[in-house]
Amino acid sequence: MARPSHARSRPSLEEDEDEEDPVDAMISRTGCMAQHRELQECMAARQDWRHCQPQVRAFGECMARRQRAEE
Repeated sequence: MARPSHARSRPSLEEDEDEEDPVDAMISRTGCMAQHRELQECMAARQDWRHCQPQVRAFGECMARRQRAEE
């Protein structure tokens, strides 16, 4: 039997949707969100990152440019 407090400690789906994912927030600050979304869409459609190499490279290059700019 589940502990009564367990259900109360989890946010509702509505609350969860209102909160921004910390990873999405971090990627948004890099300026690479468009590349990240394209990669996510490819992964959702193809279910295999090997079929998404152009998107993987574009996202990686964007993140690398951001890192170089910070140095």
